Amino acid sequence: MADAHRNEWAYVLAATLRVARDMDIAEECVQEAYASALNDWATHGVPKRPGAWLTTVARHRALDQLRRHTRHDRLMPLLVESGGDSLDESEEDSHVSDDRLRLIFTCCHPALALESQIALTLRYVCGLTTSEVARAFLIKESAMAARLTRAKKKIATSAIPYHVPAAAELSERVDAVLDVVHLVFTTGHTAPSGGQLVREDLTSRALQLARMLRELLPDNPGVSGLLALLLLSDARRHARLSLDGTLILLEDQDRSKWDHDAIEEGIGLVRESLTHRPPSRFALMAAIAAVHAEASSFSETDWGEIVAIYDVLRFTWPSPVVALNRAVAVGFARGPQAGLAALDELSGDPFLAQYAYFASARADFLARIGNREQACASYELALQVSENEVERKFLRERLAALGAQAAVLPY
Repeated sequence: MADAHRNEWAYVLAATLRVARDMDIAEECVQEAYASALNDWATHGVPKRPGAWLTTVARHRALDQLRRHTRHDRLMPLLVESGGDSLDESEEDSHVSDDRLRLIFTCCHPALALESQIALTLRYVCGLTTSEVARAFLIKESAMAARLTRAKKKIATSAIPYHVPAAAELSERVDAVLDVVHLVFTTGHTAPSGGQLVREDLTSRALQLARMLRELLPDNPGVSGLLALLLLSDARRHARLSLDGTLILLEDQDRSKWDHDAIEEGIGLVRESLTHRPPSRFALMAAIAAVHAEASSFSETDWGEIVAIYDVLRFTWPSPVVALNRAVAVGFARGPQAGLAALDELSGDPFLAQYAYFASARADFLARIGNREQACASYELALQVSENEVERKFLRERLAALGAQAAVLPY
């Protein structure tokens, strides 16, 4: 049943929503279908196509609800699209892609606030419970329930269509969906706050979404680029923490712990996504991750190539974080003094002034040139703005190490 929930939820809900035309009714009917499956499958075994079984039951229940609550002459127009009460295999094959795409594009509609897009996507496309979505946002379940209710009301009152965008707007709308999936992953890859560095519940859901999009939009270079980026980033997960939970930087990671199957798949997707011109920002970001993945050690990394890719990326997608990452790459390609100079060029950016990675990058380069006093000051600043306890522990250890080194220096 767990596999059926994880693998079939989005398809079953999307197909039921096509009949119910109401998110709450569709969700209720799908939940009832899964409850029925618990009893039926225990007696008769899991059907050959569990998704089709669940969808047929859920849609029957949706039709029953519509019959009970809607007059017959108003009901019939809503039923014609479904083609009847049952779902045969040919109908499943013909509608599965469009149904799931409809659901994804509805949850990620630009009329909704970004936080609502993410919450709806996790709840209805990934099938997380309201409680699980609340934990992802680190808020109370009641607050998340209210947020989801407001988002669904917005869908209804704004008449947000349940359909795949027309070809003219598809590219722009796909980019918005990719942004949501990427944000879900990055929030899980390095949690912005709390006691965990990695939120595997979020990274795994983001990978699930990226694979679903890859299945539904196989020729979209942005989708292949995003999936490549997520695979290559997640491949390092098991090497990022020591056994006692201490953060391990890329420079010190045991690369034998990297997931090399994921790396091989990701690099193949990078090559595919880079054949399109111009390359998407996700393809470029994945290309940078691929350079790291292909290096046998940190010292063997081709930092010059990484800087060159960042030079393209900052024109494709100019952002303070891209500029920061490029400055760090410059430091490793040309030396810490060059890295500090590149960072100094960004010192007036108000976002980076409150960004822990900017301060910690300066601290690292300052320590490498022996300027321990300023390095300590930069680490202190990074501590002030960092909210992740694993990263804060790492920063405190760096500060302590610098203090111990300074204590034994001859004067």
